[in-house]
Formats: sequence, C-alpha cells, structure tokens
Amino acid sequence: MEGFSYRAGQVAEIGPAGAQTTVPFSIASAPEDTAQDGVVEFLVKVDALGRWGDYFAAPRRGQALDLKGPLGRFVFPDVCAERQFLFIAGGTGIAPLRAMIRHARATVPGTFRLLYSARTPLDFAYRRELCGMARRSEIGLTLTATRDVTEKWKGERGRITKAQLAALVDDPATLCFVCGPAAMVDEVPRMLQDLGIDRSRVRLEEW
Repeated sequence: MEGFSYRAGQVAEIGPAGAQTTVPFSIASAPEDTAQDGVVEFLVKVDALGRWGDYFAAPRRGQALDLKGPLGRFVFPDVCAERQFLFIAGGTGIAPLRAMIRHARATVPGTFRLLYSARTPLDFAYRRELCGMARRSEIGLTLTATRDVTEKWKGERGRITKAQLAALVDDPATLCFVCGPAAMVDEVPRMLQDLGIDRSRVRLEEW
C-alpha cells in the first residue's frame, strides 16, 4: 500500500470506510511483502454471523476500509546481536509473529523456531505456509492443539509447557517473542526465565 510504512509486529486500526470507530489488529504481513505487492495483510477473527471488530457486518470482497497507524512497540528490532530466535504464538497471536518471521528471515541470519498453540487442528492460521517453511528448513515448527484433537492429529497436544520450551531453547542468548491469550502471555515468560532466558530477551505484545 503506497504511503503506508510500518515495522514487523506493529498494529493498525481498521474499520469499514466511514465508520465512526476503528479496531486495532496486528499486521500479519512483513514490510518487505507490502513493498513488493502493495498489500497490507490482517488476520481477522469473525463470529458465527460473520461479524468482526466491534460487531461490524461481515466483510465483503472489495470493500473499502479505513486504515490508521501504525501503532505499537512490539516489533522485531532493527539491530540485534542474537542469532537464535523463538516465536511463541497462541491463537490469532500468530499474526504479528508471522510478520516478524517473514521480516527476520529476509533481513538477519539466524535460526528461527516457532511454537504455535491453537484450540483445534483447524484453528492454525497460515498452517500450510508455516509447514512449507518447515519442510524447506527455513524455520523449526512445533504445533500443539489444546482440544478437539482426533487420532489423525500428528502434532503435539495440550497447552504450552516448560518441557516444550526447553526443547527449543538451547542458547540462553535466544531472543523470544510471545503473543497470544492473556494466560499464555503471563505463564510463558516465567517458564523462559526458569530455562535461563533473561527477561530482557523476552518481548511481549500487551494490550
């Protein structure tokens, strides 16, 4: 989108064009993606009636939206000494982390790992894209589903645990990014600190 610049991980406010209110959503695309195709992506959760945000009507293809921003300090740093990166997402919290992963892979050398928790195997956003990146050894990927798991599910089960994190943290200088439900954002940093990650290396998206 011409004239709209942002950093990976930031938020923008969107709403139907002309609406009195806009709602903040994390930007799911990386700045490099937008520079290439002119598109800013968002991951928007809708209710059973297709409504979104503050009960906006179901979005229509080609609908004009108002866009304000960007906002927020939860971003991938412009300069970082670390070369090990761990992204921990829950539910729609994958949106800013997807942006960071795509941006980081384009700009810094390193090892990138993603631990992604969702309610059911059907709730993993960008699953095909992320699995493709894992097959190409671009990222390490661990998926864990917390409920409604069938025997066909080959990923992990249950909420994120310290054991899962320990398997992904082999360097105390790992830079970690956490985004998801409030309980997860509260618990995971403590687990990481127990595993030797200094609190300064744990970045949170907090609303």
